[in-house]
Amino acid sequence: MNAMLKPDSAEPVSAGTDSSAASATATATRRPRRPLAANGTARARKQVSAHVVKYVAPLMGAALLVLIWQLITINNSNFPTPAATFAEAAKLLADPFYRNSPNDQGIGWNLLASLQRVGVGFGLAALVGIPLGFLIGRVQFISAMFSPIISLLKPVSPLAWLPIGLLVFKSANPAAIWSIFICSIWPMIINTAIGVQRVPQDYMNVARVLNLSEWKILTKILLPSALPFVLTGVRLSIGTAWLVIVAAEMLTGGVGIGFWVWDEWNNLNVPHIIIAIGAIGLVGLLLEQALMALARAFTYEQVSN
Repeated sequence: MNAMLKPDSAEPVSAGTDSSAASATATATRRPRRPLAANGTARARKQVSAHVVKYVAPLMGAALLVLIWQLITINNSNFPTPAATFAEAAKLLADPFYRNSPNDQGIGWNLLASLQRVGVGFGLAALVGIPLGFLIGRVQFISAMFSPIISLLKPVSPLAWLPIGLLVFKSANPAAIWSIFICSIWPMIINTAIGVQRVPQDYMNVARVLNLSEWKILTKILLPSALPFVLTGVRLSIGTAWLVIVAAEMLTGGVGIGFWVWDEWNNLNVPHIIIAIGAIGLVGLLLEQALMALARAFTYEQVSN
């Protein structure tokens, strides 16, 4: 009897299995599938939205700025209109490197003179500030020694340093470079020190186990780990240096974009002042974008296990 019951007991199981498979097949058949055309449409919309944000939005912002500018000129006849300023810019930029006299030079020469001062002052600040930042971040005694000095001098206005430079150097050009140096050094010191202090302790423990020299610790551990912080400080410092040089040149005179702005104000040439403001902003933007690209090239993502 047991042998005879086996086929009968097996049949219901097989029937149930076939029924479940058929039900699953029917469910899969009834499940709605998203058409390929809908996927393509959604992807196209996303691409269009990205292009609108990237290109159209900045153009709309510029148009809004020009509109506000135009509205300001309605009630102020002394303020040049956008059209008049753009026409003057076309004439000015047609020959930006003319030179009639030491006090009559094109805007290109003035920008180059300012960039040269910024390069010297900023370079000196980097030579002093970055190594000092490593020392402050690495040695606790040096950190305690310099922290009060940095906290005291960092908030001082850039123009407050200019008379000190004139008194010490007896000349306008070194005084302007001194102002750039003393004002752009603080972001590099602070960010470099923070970067060194945030090096993972596991790295330093491995260095002790391997008995690495201080030079190898600096070059193999501290510098690669702190480099993104260093470059952030450099980017902040270049913006500060470019701000300082314009203000310093207004007071010291000579060749430079700051002096050029002040000279055009004395001549009541407002369109040239607006053009200079645009040139100053454009050069500052290019400097910052170049350093941001450099920072992105040396920034890495930590991979978690």
